[in-house]
Parts: sequence; C-alpha cells; structure tokens
Amino acid sequence: MADVVADDGAFAEAVVFLRYFNELPDHRQSGKVIYPLDEVLLLCLLAVLAGAEAFTDIARFGEKKLGLLRRFRPFGDGTPSHDQLGDIFATLDAEAFQRCFVAWVAALTGAPAEVIAIDGKTVRRSYQKAGGKAPIHMVSAFAARQRLVLGQVKVAEKSNEISAIPKLLEMMAIEGAIVTIDAIGCQRDIAGKIIDKKADYVLALKGNQGRLREDVRVFVEEQKANSFENTTISRNETVDGDHGRIETRATTVIHDVEWLKVRHDWPGLQSIVVVDSTRDMAGEIEQETRLYITSSNLPAEQMGPIVRSHWAVENSLHWVMDMVFRDDECRIRTANAPANFTTLKHMAHNLFRKATTRDSLRLRRKVAAWDDNFLASLVTA
Repeated sequence: MADVVADDGAFAEAVVFLRYFNELPDHRQSGKVIYPLDEVLLLCLLAVLAGAEAFTDIARFGEKKLGLLRRFRPFGDGTPSHDQLGDIFATLDAEAFQRCFVAWVAALTGAPAEVIAIDGKTVRRSYQKAGGKAPIHMVSAFAARQRLVLGQVKVAEKSNEISAIPKLLEMMAIEGAIVTIDAIGCQRDIAGKIIDKKADYVLALKGNQGRLREDVRVFVEEQKANSFENTTISRNETVDGDHGRIETRATTVIHDVEWLKVRHDWPGLQSIVVVDSTRDMAGEIEQETRLYITSSNLPAEQMGPIVRSHWAVENSLHWVMDMVFRDDECRIRTANAPANFTTLKHMAHNLFRKATTRDSLRLRRKVAAWDDNFLASLVTA
C-alpha cells in the first residue's frame, strides 16, 4: 500500500485512520493498479458513513462526491465501479484488515477498556445458494463503557466461536480488563488465554459445561438453603423499572471456591457469581437464576454491573448494526468481501460513537449524508 503518512501534509485535511492501514497488503498486480488502496478505503468508509449499504451505493457516492474526496487524496483516475470495488474487497486479506482495525481502534480509545464483552453475530443474507455456502458469522469484542468495537474475526467455515475467540483475543491488548463471554466461550483454553494476557474473565455457565455447571448449581442450592453460613460471600441488590417492568437483581459472589478448583482445575478461578433476577411485568412474575465463574475476586456491588454490562454488546452493537447499518439485509457475499465490509461498518460505528454530538446514531448517519463538513470531520478528528 502506498505510503499515506508521508503525504498527509499535501492536503488541507489529513485522514487519521489511514495511517493505521498503511501496512495492509495489496495483492493486485502493481502495474495494473488504477485506484490506490488508500483511496479505495477512504471512499468506502466515507460512503458507508453517509449511508451506503452496497458497492453500488459506494460507486454512486464516488461519482457524486469526487470534490469532497479530493480534499483528502488525489483521486486522479476518479473512483472505481461497483464491480471493481467488489473485486478489491473480495480479495483483500480479511485477517490483515482486522489487525489494522485493532491497531486503529486501540489508538482511537486512548485508554484501556474496563469491561470487554465478546459475542458473535451472523450476517444473515451473506449466504450463497450456489455451493450451499452458509452466512458468515463474526465474533466481536465490544468495550462496554466506551461503546466501541475493539476487534472482530470471522468464524471459519465448518467451525464455531470456540475457535474464533482465541484469535480475537490474540489480536488485542487486554491487560487489566475483565472479559465477559456467554456460555459458548466457557472453555478452559479460552480462560487460559485471557489469564495469559493478564486480564480476568467472567464466563456464563450453561449446559455446554454439564459437570461443572451441575456441581456449581448443586453447591449454590445447598448454600442458599443454609443462608450461605458455610462459605464467604458478598451480596448486592438493585431494582430497575422501565416500560412497565420492574426487575430486581440480587447478585451473590461466592469467594470460597477451593473445592471447585481442585475438582475441575479451571485456570485462574477465584469466584462463583450467582444472579437471581425477578421481573414483574403487569403482575406477571418471572424468576431466573444465572451462574458464572470468574477469575476476579471483586465484591458483588462491582461484579453485578460487570455481568449486566455484557448485554451492551447486544443492545449497543448488534441492534445498532441491524437498525442503523441494516446489517441483516446486506447481500454482499463473495469471498472475503462480507467480512471486510462488516469491518468497514464497525469502523463507521466507532467514528459515529466518537462524534461530539448528542444526536442519535441514526440521525448522525443521516446528517453525514447531506453535510459534507460533518462527514469530513468524522475521519479527520
């Protein structure tokens, strides 16, 4: 890829994000490259920020906004067609693109994340009938407090999140963070990887860890029956009301788990977390108990918000990707293009989150479509 850092000063407005993609491999034959990769990336990101949802949209944006684009780069040969864009993104190394993304977002946040929620999402219309290719599944790491995507990896075909999560963890600097993962990530190897990177984990316990979960469940029920007299605990209770629903969450952290360490030899295990929730919806009562294991020894008043913050990845990322970026309707399907386009949308998501405005994300995207100065400010801030 051309050296984009050196010529930043040649233009009135420097594009900060491009320097983090300077080492992104460009496998096109150098003598046949008409459109430099830095120009392609800038075009695509600006177009997605302005509402583009397909390569045809990006190509039209390039035709209509050439003057805006030339505020940042020469675009001496104009902009690519939608077919050319599709070919470039299909052959672009998805893992290298994701590593560049991780480096960029690490600089963007400026401070380490406190709680990192890891969860997967299927891009539903990325399947291909020809050959029976399943839709792609992306696993993302989400900074719960900053509400920024920290990284993502595509789950390999005929595989699952269990193999993808360690790759994602390996990309990121997570020292000092608490990593929360739903039940599929409750695996010894994943827990060990988190500990090795000097972070802590909070992992949900469900049926996929049958013997471990059963031992924890029986122990918790016995201790509840004895009012936790025979173990060391901390407790905290919160009550929330919203949309006619009142939810009470009682968080209990059991700090005495030596017996569980001996029986299951789980890496770094320090505590069991029990969350008993009661939902009152117009007089209808629902009760649920959720179990977690953690390498942290934090008290319940701190652990409760950490457990709850995991769901930020659903409400503040997956929902936004569907409702604002129309992720489930995206029909990009060829080779690496779906994974790369998802990374591009995550970049746009992060830039909108960092924008200094009180508008909703949906409105920010609309404003970006008609206000060139606002759009330019997103990539030059």
